[in-house]
Amino acid sequence: MIRVESRQGEPLEKTIRRFKKRCEKEGLTKDVKKAMYYDKPSERKRRELRKLQKRLAQEAGQ
Repeated sequence: MIRVESRQGEPLEKTIRRFKKRCEKEGLTKDVKKAMYYDKPSERKRRELRKLQKRLAQEAGQ
């Protein structure tokens, strides 16, 4: 559970910004977006394969 407490004299906008950053850091937003739509297993494998090929190409280029 992500918890952010407001500091004394801190504006609400700044507190919300800190909360959003913590959610990003924990990967919560990525999980929510991923859960919004169903991925077929074949599409997931294809996407992971493309990611792997891209990473290997970058490593070979260095």
